[in-house]
Amino acid sequence: MGGGSEYVIAGRKVGSHWLSMATLGVFFGGIVLATSGGPKEQPQALASKIPAITADSSDEENFIKQFLKEAEEAEKKH
Repeated sequence: MGGGSEYVIAGRKVGSHWLSMATLGVFFGGIVLATSGGPKEQPQALASKIPAITADSSDEENFIKQFLKEAEEAEKKH
């Protein structure tokens, strides 16, 4: 087999096969890092982010609470 081409990088000869492997490694490593997402939040941390219910009347507050309760139950079924 032929020797292939070599490039001089920082004063050292580097084979083209090393450059191609490094390029693919950086490319796919970047994809893995980009798609891994951030840290997963715990349910307790999410509960602290729920805003307080500010209703004008107790009927409106009860309606909102009942709606949220039904929505949570429907979500649990799926």
